[in-house]
Amino acid sequence: MAKVVFPGSFDPIHLGHVDIARRASEVFDEVIVAVYDRPSKHLLFTESERIKMARECLKSFKNIEVVGYSGLTINFAKEIKAKAIVRGLRVFSDYEYEFRMALANHRLNNEIDTIALITAEENMFISSSTVKEIASFGGDVSSMVPPLVEKALKNKYRSKDAEPL
Repeated sequence: MAKVVFPGSFDPIHLGHVDIARRASEVFDEVIVAVYDRPSKHLLFTESERIKMARECLKSFKNIEVVGYSGLTINFAKEIKAKAIVRGLRVFSDYEYEFRMALANHRLNNEIDTIALITAEENMFISSSTVKEIASFGGDVSSMVPPLVEKALKNKYRSKDAEPL
């Protein structure tokens, strides 16, 4: 049984993420969508909010499980006995970053591969930071995120605690 991990901050999960997870679920027996608890970037949503949104957005895929994790991704992949780490590539700069990460992960554990899936053309421009920036100014992100994420973004930016990026 081939198990893979699709890690990320998912802050928030968007249609590009959903597409990569769906496509991975068609190739592999089990896909673990792993929500990193402490990425080195400003987070809008808490870990539990990100996990809850990802679970809701991916609930129709029976072989996808969403979990939280901390520490090195390669160690988490080994812990859950994943055969590979799945990553999505949008643009050339993604390739360079993911290539370096794959080499570093291979150095740490050469038994776990990295598999890159090229994003669908309609999702090439979508990133969580782009979604957050547009939403922070009241822009329409309905074509970029599932409806529940759009609602969560509106609620978050309506609250007095949120500030535009």
